Amino acid sequence: MNSRRRGFNTEKLKRVHRKEILFNTSELEAINHYCKRYKVRNKSKFLREAIISKILNKFDQDYPRLF
Repeated sequence: MNSRRRGFNTEKLKRVHRKEILFNTSELEAINHYCKRYKVRNKSKFLREAIISKILNKFDQDYPRLF
């Protein structure tokens, strides 16, 4: 039995592009404090979701409106 869903391309979802980001000491302390306080276990996922949600919100704000 094939466990892959029809029309679902896992190759497109693979994370193959790397980006690096640098934080200063206070920024890193804030991130670590947040993750400890809210029990974030996967910091990569947390940061990725935070960045993407910011981008998508901006796209929604910039979407052309008729009225």
